[in-house]
Amino acid sequence: MELETRELTYFIAVADELHFGRAAVRLSIAQPALSKAIRRIEARLGVPLFIRSSRHVELTPAGEALQEHGRHALNAVSAAVRSARRAGDAQAHLRLVLKPGGDAGLLSGILAEYAHQPDARRVDILFSGPADRADFLRDGRADIGLLYAPFDALDGLAHETLHAEDRVVVMPAGHRLAGHASVRMSDLEGETLPRWKGIPGGDGTGPEVADVVQMLHMITVSRMIGVLPRSLVEPVPAGLICVPVTDAPPSRLVLAWNEQDRRPLVASFVAAALSTATGPTATAIGPASPKAVV
Repeated sequence: MELETRELTYFIAVADELHFGRAAVRLSIAQPALSKAIRRIEARLGVPLFIRSSRHVELTPAGEALQEHGRHALNAVSAAVRSARRAGDAQAHLRLVLKPGGDAGLLSGILAEYAHQPDARRVDILFSGPADRADFLRDGRADIGLLYAPFDALDGLAHETLHAEDRVVVMPAGHRLAGHASVRMSDLEGETLPRWKGIPGGDGTGPEVADVVQMLHMITVSRMIGVLPRSLVEPVPAGLICVPVTDAPPSRLVLAWNEQDRRPLVASFVAAALSTATGPTATAIGPASPKAVV
């Protein structure tokens, strides 16, 4: 191999930070050693990866390509190591990742159904940040996850839809749109929407939030409005209104796992989850009246 995983880790740290000093701290190595390692990588590949000045570091097109594909490569190595260790552990727990409250009320039923499987294992619940659930699955930190499409990127993951629902705009009871039976996305133009922590390049212009609880608090004090899957705001907090957004793409709760993971341990959980989701708990997408608690 032209690059060792250690060298690739060094490069990714600098590419993420765009600052050799911060990257060196992150890697717990000396900055001169890191700079030397990056120059060695560039010499070996025969292309410059960074444009450097005394005040600025930026990626070249070659660096951008290596950042994208290098991150996937490191995730694949990490997942392979974890999978090998877990394959040799007959008592390994199943690890499920989701965001707090992000199960559309299905998790208890899924776990109960899975417990009846003859090969059921203990399920460890892991909570993620607002946008890194897919990373847990790609790098092997979790075996299976509950993700929201189209919000979460599903590339590299196998997945099954468990639940689909409409999306609603959440606003203070005194908002100009609070009396509407429904709205369209164009009605929200000019409104302040949240910026989600850890999601660069988002469309929001309002305060940064890390989770739905923070967002609902900011809506309550009239700092913003937000568009969410309906289940994430039920029951509706006091003083807020939820109005359906008729032209917003439906939100799908999906059960996802690494597409290379074909272990019976995972297949058994998927079967239990699908059995639960196609039963009475499944909810069709449909119009609903605005709800308020005042």
